Amino acid sequence: MQIVSYPHPALRWKSKPITRIDADLKQMVRTMFELMYATNGIGLAANQVAVPLRLFIMNATGSAAESAAEHVFINPEIVRRKGSAEGEEGCLSIPGLYGQVRRSEQIVVNAFDLDGQEFEMDLEDLEARVVQHENDHIDGVLFIDRMTETARRELEPRLADFEAQFRRQQASGAIPPDDVLERTLRGFEPDGVSTASS
Repeated sequence: MQIVSYPHPALRWKSKPITRIDADLKQMVRTMFELMYATNGIGLAANQVAVPLRLFIMNATGSAAESAAEHVFINPEIVRRKGSAEGEEGCLSIPGLYGQVRRSEQIVVNAFDLDGQEFEMDLEDLEARVVQHENDHIDGVLFIDRMTETARRELEPRLADFEAQFRRQQASGAIPPDDVLERTLRGFEPDGVSTASS
């Protein structure tokens, strides 16, 4: 399992709800945390490891030692939003690229944990931003989509570089063609993790 890079089709995929929490899913979450820490991230969505399921993880401290700050969100839904603030965001799938994004300052998110227990969290500031960013991921929305048109235009040359590099890797056979990637994504069932990811 690895973090996929822009413009991998998984990053534009609207994820399916999870209806069963099994050993495969728990193992996937453990691996996601390892990948997130290894790349100095504070959040990671299942889409970013090419698994189109409605799940993301967060540790706003970015430190594996701070395991109490780890959160798993299964089938999350943001039920309330309040305020508005602009802040810088980046993405592990578009490394090294940052931009200003306007988000709600405070949110309430409802989700399930790895034990299948429903929970609700009131979040603000950085944690609220991370959850909104990752929640966008599972709907196939990237932070660059939330930037102003002017700011997004400034990033176009660098996004084009990411695309060119991705297409070169496909041409060399290191990454399968888009139609093969999309067929794999379509093969995921909502009741667990497909064998393609294990």
